[in-house]
Amino acid sequence: MKRVYLDNAASTPIRNEVLKVIMNTLKYSLGNPSSVQHSYGREARSILEESRICIAKNIKASPSEIIFTSGGTEANNLVLRSSVLDLGIQHILTSQLEHTSVLQTILDLSIKYKISVDFISINKKGILDFNNMEENLKKNIYKKTLVSLMYANNEIGNLLEVDQVVFLCKKYNAYFHSDTIQGIGNLPINMEQLSCDFATASAHKFYGPKGIGFAFIRHHLLKKMKPFITGGVQEYGIRSGTENIHGIAGLSEALRLFYCNFTNHIKKIQDLKSYCILELKKIIPNIIFNGLSSHPEKSTPSILNFLYPIKPDHLFYFHLDIMGVAVSKGSSCNSKNQKKSHVIQSITDEYLLKRTMPIRISFGIFNEKKDIDLLVNILQKIRK
Repeated sequence: MKRVYLDNAASTPIRNEVLKVIMNTLKYSLGNPSSVQHSYGREARSILEESRICIAKNIKASPSEIIFTSGGTEANNLVLRSSVLDLGIQHILTSQLEHTSVLQTILDLSIKYKISVDFISINKKGILDFNNMEENLKKNIYKKTLVSLMYANNEIGNLLEVDQVVFLCKKYNAYFHSDTIQGIGNLPINMEQLSCDFATASAHKFYGPKGIGFAFIRHHLLKKMKPFITGGVQEYGIRSGTENIHGIAGLSEALRLFYCNFTNHIKKIQDLKSYCILELKKIIPNIIFNGLSSHPEKSTPSILNFLYPIKPDHLFYFHLDIMGVAVSKGSSCNSKNQKKSHVIQSITDEYLLKRTMPIRISFGIFNEKKDIDLLVNILQKIRK
């Protein structure tokens, strides 16, 4: 039976070129990058720093602003916790649409350190109310504030109106953290233009290995931060522990390859999404797309989310898998939780939640139109 993978927002297949780099690093790079007293250690150190330079070049950052982590969740934790503990953040402004690695960390910080938290109002399309954002910044003008908003939503694909966020953050002297995990390696993110203070990334979202990511932290803020993990001097003293050299080399190569072929990759993924929208409309005439995922100029090309007209059943996604197609209801970090997606609940009427199932389709560079044909055919059979 043919099987189709359409859950690239959860994790992408690793590229062969990246796998080759990882295997060569594992096989031939024997040293510890901190053991610079001999050539083996210096070779490992060279791989580490060359990878850091490559990553920085691709996102228009300085190499010394890149801190390697075990992935996106740790990177978000590093930024949020260090902001409170080291930068003296007293107020966090975010939205209900954020990833759980952000929301749960903010909740934990609010309980432990009495940080005040506000959520920006959103409409039924998941669009932020910037008047409400300004009101929240204004009423907390005497508190040191961090704004935390994701660049590209991992469930409904909405793209953040970055210019508006940056304008308000500068106006009210607030720090800006953007969870760019669905953006870096998938969209043309330029740190010089983004103007955020912090950003985060994870390699397995852009055809690299799992278990490796990084946090981008501006120079002047990094200098104020204390160790997040103690026990050594790695990563400018912020994150101790021997670096994952093969993972870092794989991350760097995956990022380089995507941006080297960026135009072709984006066109292919956008074409797949447009084709999928047309085919879904044929079998579900009154289809409801969640958020702005069906708007090409306002959403990431890789994510399409819609409500499938069927009575809610937590086994529904398993049935789709048995029939040969892998999709999801939303964030993979909550897949073991049978509760509905907090993002979909935030923007969907209760009436619809009781009569439909959300489906997130996420496209990748290895998908073809025939994959969509199979998905649409299966969905049509289920409806009958």
